[in-house]
Amino acid sequence: MADIDLLDFPALKEAQGKLDAKNKELHGIFTEAGPTMDMALVKSLSGDTAAKVEAIRVLNEEIDDLGKDVEKHKSVARAAARSKAWAAAKESGAEPGEPDDAPGHVEVNTKSFGELFVKSDAFKLKRGNSGPESHLDISLKTLMTTTAGWVPETTRTGKVVDFATRPIQVIDLIPQTTTRQAAIVYMEETTFTNAAAETAEAGSFPESALALTEQSSPVRKIATFLPMTDEQLEDVDQAQGYVDNRLRFMLMQRLDSQILVGNGTAPNLRGFNNVVGIQTQAKGADPVPDAFYKAMTLVRVTGRALPNLHIMHPLDWQDVRLLRTADGVYIWGNPSEAGPERLWGLPVAQSDAQTQNTGLTVDTSFTELSTRRGIDVQISNSHSTFFVEGKQAVRADVRVALVVYRPSAICTVTGI
Repeated sequence: MADIDLLDFPALKEAQGKLDAKNKELHGIFTEAGPTMDMALVKSLSGDTAAKVEAIRVLNEEIDDLGKDVEKHKSVARAAARSKAWAAAKESGAEPGEPDDAPGHVEVNTKSFGELFVKSDAFKLKRGNSGPESHLDISLKTLMTTTAGWVPETTRTGKVVDFATRPIQVIDLIPQTTTRQAAIVYMEETTFTNAAAETAEAGSFPESALALTEQSSPVRKIATFLPMTDEQLEDVDQAQGYVDNRLRFMLMQRLDSQILVGNGTAPNLRGFNNVVGIQTQAKGADPVPDAFYKAMTLVRVTGRALPNLHIMHPLDWQDVRLLRTADGVYIWGNPSEAGPERLWGLPVAQSDAQTQNTGLTVDTSFTELSTRRGIDVQISNSHSTFFVEGKQAVRADVRVALVVYRPSAICTVTGI
């Protein structure tokens, strides 16, 4: 996973420089205000508390706009880097693969999960193909009497109210690729000793050192099954919608959680919070925004990366959004305003799968979610006593690997 060299992209370098300068300015203001957000202590801004808070709001909007501009330039830079690497591999005689096999490519199926399911052989043979069948259409007529009155017809609207559960909040923010292997194996540069120095004529060259270590992230499976009756499956439209919406959601919701807090013990993925080698910034007496700014600095300086995402529990973000000055003025805008979903110019992903009171600052370009096999669905009545009970077991699973190429590009913020 190659880092982006700002020198190769002047526009990105300029935008990043402007963003860093504005962040530094806002950080200085918060440092002056202290943990109590006392605007009277802020000397770099003029006016009363309301004027200073308005200046902070304007500065934060500028940071948000600059953050979005940096993200656009990064997208262009990454696309250019991938194209350059692909062309270089082709020129060197390697087999870079077709464009669809290029890094970052994800195959898209135009049919929905439910459509694929109801058109599959498994659905068509939902009775297990265990023997011949015959259906007898027999008309049963009942004499109309005064005691068999006309029952008023009641028609359902077709709307199904989903159970209140955690939404999927992180998956789409992680770079995704595909793999045909059982594990993602790569080489990590674990030693970099740069002894390069000015050398006199006929002098000895200073010796540098490099060392590589093989790393591996295994593909893991996330699975579930849903028992359904024959009668439910015979209603094609209802079966398609139900399977499409809920089984896929169950798998993705679990994967969303594993990306953050998976403990790495088989068959679990190893989530960001549990990766060995990530950095940590304690909040201590700092305001929460200051702690995240320091985490960004750690990612930049120690991780040599460019942070592009904050992740925190919604209750922790609530505390940030409701921050007020010592005399009660809201820092991030009045309650009548929607307020920013960004901090220091970076987007904030709110996920209640994230451990409360611990946030994350991440450069997602050093992470990767690689799919070995997309969602696969199978159906059978061979489970337990399902055959004689007229039931079907509909099972679904997905196989993926989560890779963090540079652990120091992630920093936890504790005690928030």
